[in-house]
Amino acid sequence: MDTTGLPLVVDDSPEWGSERLDLDAYLARIGYRGPRDASLAALRGLHRAHRDSVCFENVDIALGREVSIDIDAVQHKIVHAGRGGYCYETNLLFAAALDRFGFPVTRLLVRIREGSGKRRFRSHTALLVRAEDTVWLADPGYGYAALIEPLVLRPGAESTVAGWSWRLAVEDGHYLLQYRRPEGWFDIYAFRTEPQYAVDFEAAHYVSSTRPGSPFVGQLVVQRATDEERYRLRNNEFTTEYRNGEKHLRVLTPDEATDLVRTTFGLPLTTEETALLRDFLAARR
Repeated sequence: MDTTGLPLVVDDSPEWGSERLDLDAYLARIGYRGPRDASLAALRGLHRAHRDSVCFENVDIALGREVSIDIDAVQHKIVHAGRGGYCYETNLLFAAALDRFGFPVTRLLVRIREGSGKRRFRSHTALLVRAEDTVWLADPGYGYAALIEPLVLRPGAESTVAGWSWRLAVEDGHYLLQYRRPEGWFDIYAFRTEPQYAVDFEAAHYVSSTRPGSPFVGQLVVQRATDEERYRLRNNEFTTEYRNGEKHLRVLTPDEATDLVRTTFGLPLTTEETALLRDFLAARR
């Protein structure tokens, strides 16, 4: 089955707020200096620049703050304040930039697997993007295992970038995004190609950011990746993953973990946020 010619159901509703994005400021924030057109080269360049520059983090949610996915709030936080965000923030910001570049975009909600076959509700944001008569899966906002560049939407498609590998499998009418580990392919998430609209994201975001038991409520999750290493901080546990599959786990003190958020993950926390986060982590030792 070849779905590269799949037509996209593009929702260009003003509810997404793409016209309110300060595009020049966003491009400066991610360090993108490539062409401003709807070419594959631009898509790849934007995707890599966003993935490299915008950290996955839920600091506000962990501290009990309300998080908005309105484009004005998202760009104030990520573009102007230099923070990161979790997938609803980072990938919807990326989608707004793609809209402004003229790419046809379908916004998806997908089911996290993380190696489990358990059926979960759709809690992650991913995108389908058409470039040069081909549909691509784009997702710079996943965190530690985020695609470096878009992956063509085709069963069995594989991509290796900077020594890291991903592929798309198919199971029970769903695509499976997987990445390669030394022991084999590891399921990241499952999705179908049906579009989701702004109201769907508002509902999913509300559940993900407020429901007790959500992986983002009551614990700190910060992730980023370079071409050489992947970093994950969950409360006081810091994991580094290397391209050869090796992993290194460190249990940090609250001070060490807070410092790591500001240094390794590059988040410009205020003095108040630093103190609140240190207290939060101290309560979870």
